[in-house]
Amino acid sequence: MNLLVLNWNDLKNPFSGGAEVHLEELLRRLVQRGHTATLFCSGWSGCKPEETVEGVRIVRRGNRYTFNLVAPWYLRRLTRKEHYDLLIEDINKIPFYTPLYLNLKRLVVIPHLFATTVFHEVNFLLGSYIYLAERLLTAVYRGDHFNVISESTADDIAARGIPRDDISVIHCGIDSDLYNVDPTVAKYEQPTILYLGRIKKYKSIQHMILALKKVRTKLPDARLMVVGTGDYLPQLKALATSLDLSDVVEFPGFVSQSDKVDRMRRAHVAGLPSLKEGWGLTNIEANACGTAVVASRSPGLRDSVNDNISGLLYEYGDIDELADKLLMILSDADTRQRLERGGLEWAERFNWDTAAEKFDQLILRVGEGNK
Repeated sequence: MNLLVLNWNDLKNPFSGGAEVHLEELLRRLVQRGHTATLFCSGWSGCKPEETVEGVRIVRRGNRYTFNLVAPWYLRRLTRKEHYDLLIEDINKIPFYTPLYLNLKRLVVIPHLFATTVFHEVNFLLGSYIYLAERLLTAVYRGDHFNVISESTADDIAARGIPRDDISVIHCGIDSDLYNVDPTVAKYEQPTILYLGRIKKYKSIQHMILALKKVRTKLPDARLMVVGTGDYLPQLKALATSLDLSDVVEFPGFVSQSDKVDRMRRAHVAGLPSLKEGWGLTNIEANACGTAVVASRSPGLRDSVNDNISGLLYEYGDIDELADKLLMILSDADTRQRLERGGLEWAERFNWDTAAEKFDQLILRVGEGNK
């Protein structure tokens, strides 16, 4: 099939994240299976307007502020020049409303929807724009098939009025050649908690810092590494300073992939306290590296953590419970090792080849009109 794919970013974009990893891992494998794919996305200063990456043609126009405005014109131009069998529209910010101007068979991919979570991240005006844009999704895309990456997102979309028969769930995979256990790598000497990901307000990383303060009353040498970049970093640094934790909370910023994997292997526990996620890929990656996880019992995260098997869940926002769960792993070697073994078995269930095979079957079914 000749696929036209629409997403805000591609993996090279400085603002890319888990949604781009998910989409492009699948696209590369679809191309290997004989499909052709053109990914249309936004650009940034200094980017190439067009290039081919591992068989996927990437066309970049506009930027993160103008892309949804210029996309309709460029998409119509692309479809006039070339015949596409299927449009794969990835909605992870504001919908593009392609049913209003493109007459193509369509598969809608949704990592997750913000809903009211958006007001925890941006100002009321912008939050209202995104919230209302999502509310129109059901009416505009009714009749299309939706593919999501977790049962939580499937429930969210169904609650908005999309029939269950029009929703399929295909979990993310991981790169097991990269994320795996190295028996020669030991855990850090100090009890170490790791957060790894974008530094955004809705990720609630501040809860990890508050929990660390409580953890250190019983485990004085415990420390926290907050790895990543984002606009909420100054607030987190200020909080660590105000709690007299600046010496035990490390903010290394962006790190290389090899450094990321090394930290995952060496940490005693990885934490993800977010209010809402599409899946929580770092939970599985940490498990594959031999590290147990603690995560909030939030949409997406409760799907990627096998509670009391691969890690522990706690009620979002309950700092005392978060601290207790972290202490259970940091101070009890038997519990930690049991969860590490369970995490390795859990992570083995997820790989990109299996996800791509299921996605291939889905696009063929949708492309043939058999939703």
